[in-house]
Amino acid sequence: MANNFESNFTRKLMSKVADSFESKRLLSKMVDSQTYSGEFNPNTGDTVDIKRPTDYKTTRSSNGDISGTTAQEIITGKASATVQDYITVEVDYDEADEALKMGTDSDRFFDDIADRMVIDLELDFAKFTMKNAGLHTGTVGTAVDSWADVAEASALMDATGIPKGKRCYFMNPYTQVALATEQRSLGVNPEVQSATQSALVNKNFAGFDVYSATTLAQYLTGSGADRAGAVASNPVVTYVAAKDTMTQQIAVNGFQANLTIKAGEKVTIAGRNRLNLSTRNVAVDATGAPIVFTGTVTTDVTLNGSGEGTLIVTGPAVFEANGAYNTVDSAVVSGDVISLEGSADTTYQPNMFWHRDGLAIAYVDIKKLKSTDTVYKANDGLRMRCSMDSDVRANKQIVRFDLRPAYGVTNPFFVGQSFGKS
Repeated sequence: MANNFESNFTRKLMSKVADSFESKRLLSKMVDSQTYSGEFNPNTGDTVDIKRPTDYKTTRSSNGDISGTTAQEIITGKASATVQDYITVEVDYDEADEALKMGTDSDRFFDDIADRMVIDLELDFAKFTMKNAGLHTGTVGTAVDSWADVAEASALMDATGIPKGKRCYFMNPYTQVALATEQRSLGVNPEVQSATQSALVNKNFAGFDVYSATTLAQYLTGSGADRAGAVASNPVVTYVAAKDTMTQQIAVNGFQANLTIKAGEKVTIAGRNRLNLSTRNVAVDATGAPIVFTGTVTTDVTLNGSGEGTLIVTGPAVFEANGAYNTVDSAVVSGDVISLEGSADTTYQPNMFWHRDGLAIAYVDIKKLKSTDTVYKANDGLRMRCSMDSDVRANKQIVRFDLRPAYGVTNPFFVGQSFGKS
């Protein structure tokens, strides 16, 4: 009978929390949740890989004779999803029991549990997306205050060959205030209830579904005014080197001594321009000028006393002679000027945009601690566990809710940071 009680108890609790949790998600719903769904198990470890798409170069001939050419090598990269830490909320059994007995009057109790788990999940995932964004629009630190700034992000995606459809744009709530002068109906959506629907600012604007988001990530730039330096040595620019991580190591010098560069900061390399990843032509803006290459630092690094160090940057500047996977029009070489965008000692929170197929989220199927645990499974792969047990030393019973996500970047060039134009 005790087991039946415990099982029914955790099931009732999970029903309350899961419903609230699902209704509050935003960023974590706007990505690919199927590619890695169900792939994590005790035998896979902390990482699951899938194959990246392949590409090729065509051969042109007047008579169809290609006997003088060499068959292209098939190069297959892998995209990895990596398990993250548990997200856990622990509550006292008596409080949970009382909340159930009180019925709808206690919904706030379950909402608060769901709120904390959703906020922590969305903040964590937002940090992941910010530091894995291969695209960039606007001037770092300049507010998005016009719909033209939003449209520019979509234009960049078009110019760089990102497929249409499945595009999302997420803005700081104060951006919505700035844009309200151009469209007074923004945010008026009283009939909907889910976080996704209530956050919708504009449907299909310039190809984006535009949302207001309160969990966008931030970074704080390091001290030191000298934020321009040089590439210290020729980096590896082959696709083979980048295909499994879609990152690139770039040695730098000439920066501020002991400068700390944070994950999420943008770098610009002068004289190297983006390619359209579909046509492999140089991407150009409205004036016909080439779009300069920018990358995002993925890992915090502190330079040495001479302003030297190695940055890990996504998406990579790949350039090979007649290469099928080139992302820039010429190779980055030693001596190229490389600059950190923005100012020293400043907190930045970029708006974010992406194509849903550029990012992936999955959830580990957490093992039951007891047979009476309840595990919630959603259609998009979400897994959440509710467990109840006693702490004999503390002389109390506790209830805990757990989820464990895994994040992956399928293509960093499908993801971008957005600022306004200066």
